[in-house]
Amino acid sequence: MDIKSLRLFQHLAKSLSFTKTANAMYVSPPTLSRVISRLEEECGANLFVRNNRSVNLTAAGLKVLSFAEQTLNNWQALEKSLEQQVKELSGQISVFCSVTASQSYLPPLLDKLQNRYPAIELKLDTGDPALAVNKVEEKQADFSFAIKTPDMPANITFNQLDTVPLVLIVPKSVNISDVSELKWTEMNVVMPARGPSKRIVNHWFAEQGIRPRVYASVSGNEAIVSMVSLGLGVGFVPRIVLDNSVVKANVNVIEVSNIEPYSLGLCYLTQRANEPLLRAVTELFMA
Repeated sequence: MDIKSLRLFQHLAKSLSFTKTANAMYVSPPTLSRVISRLEEECGANLFVRNNRSVNLTAAGLKVLSFAEQTLNNWQALEKSLEQQVKELSGQISVFCSVTASQSYLPPLLDKLQNRYPAIELKLDTGDPALAVNKVEEKQADFSFAIKTPDMPANITFNQLDTVPLVLIVPKSVNISDVSELKWTEMNVVMPARGPSKRIVNHWFAEQGIRPRVYASVSGNEAIVSMVSLGLGVGFVPRIVLDNSVVKANVNVIEVSNIEPYSLGLCYLTQRANEPLLRAVTELFMA
């Protein structure tokens, strides 16, 4: 039993004509008959007395009509209430994310926001993803696109959006296809200076018993791609960063199956979870 079925039943109960109801409600007569038969099965009683000349409600049908009208009235009131809430919800929401996230993840979410809450204004700030959680904690952003870490603060709520693998990139001049072929003692490594990548990459090297020959430590995964493309070393970067890089054609990709992927998500202060604007945006983005 659903809203559409109740509407069809209500109209038929008033018109007492399958043909009139089918035409008025834009359904075929066979479809209408199936809906009514299903309602009768769910109710365990005949709702109409049918013959070749007329259609009439049964006593059970009258009771179901009363239920249907009450339910449809309640549903209409709820729709109006929700519609009014959507129209009234306004204000500014600030979001912090990396340049890559703003290109890959933000556009479809902004489309949802604009369609559902046109009066909400978005303020966007891009930068180093290592700063994402701090931006939220210091209330410089309502939301941040962040990477989940083991030491994520207890006052931060994290809702996962995607899992992002890390890949090893090497200059085009390095002719290898598997990580086992790489001679680490002879190869410079461009390392992340901070953030989730630093922990993950350091952990991977430790697990493999490799002491990397660090050429440079840089902030931002995009900078690692640029330096590798110039032939200055090799490095690990999130696949999505590489896919959005303008210099991706200048590097080769080596898949490494045993390195921890990113868990990318939306984070915000837990104590603010019930604020109307934050709650609305969170529910919309996570739908």
